[in-house]
Amino acid sequence: MRAVAVREDIEDLILEAADRLLARYGYRKMTMDDLAQEVGIGKGTLYLHFRSKEDIALSRVDRLVRRLVEQLREVAASRSSPTDKLKEMLLMRVMFRFDAVQHYTESLSEVLRDIRPRLLDRHTQHFSSEAEVFAEVLKEGQRSGMFRKADTFSTAHALLAATNSLLPFSLSTAELGKRREVQETVKRIADLLLHGLLRS
Repeated sequence: MRAVAVREDIEDLILEAADRLLARYGYRKMTMDDLAQEVGIGKGTLYLHFRSKEDIALSRVDRLVRRLVEQLREVAASRSSPTDKLKEMLLMRVMFRFDAVQHYTESLSEVLRDIRPRLLDRHTQHFSSEAEVFAEVLKEGQRSGMFRKADTFSTAHALLAATNSLLPFSLSTAELGKRREVQETVKRIADLLLHGLLRS
């Protein structure tokens, strides 16, 4: 049991160090030697946990989204109304990512441009994971009579697409604007979107 805990601890340390180095150097200039030194382990130990630098960078993104989806699920399971849940979830999906890469001077797309095709594949998977949680709340709203009947998975994807422009993917957090301004924009978008879902 302890071996598993130690393995997870080391992987977390590697991913946290990768985050710092990606922010500092970008993917292209970050080396496995830099990473091993940043973590304080031998380079060989990195390869015991991850196959490559690309695997580390993508695992960093995967871990971020996994944590986000866990938080979205907590909101979805709460006692709030479906409308309040969706508002909170839309705000969370943008601000969680915004806060996670606020220390990056470039957009995520720019930082990881060398592995962009694989990153875009990951985005498709990540958005589907998020859409599943949104669809659950949409179904709940339909069952309660609050929301109009519509395909919940398609509607969930539309909700995500409507807020994707505020994710720090193509623009850096600095380019997106001040945190408070981004937050207010998400709230306005959420209000507009939810108004379209409500039964008249």
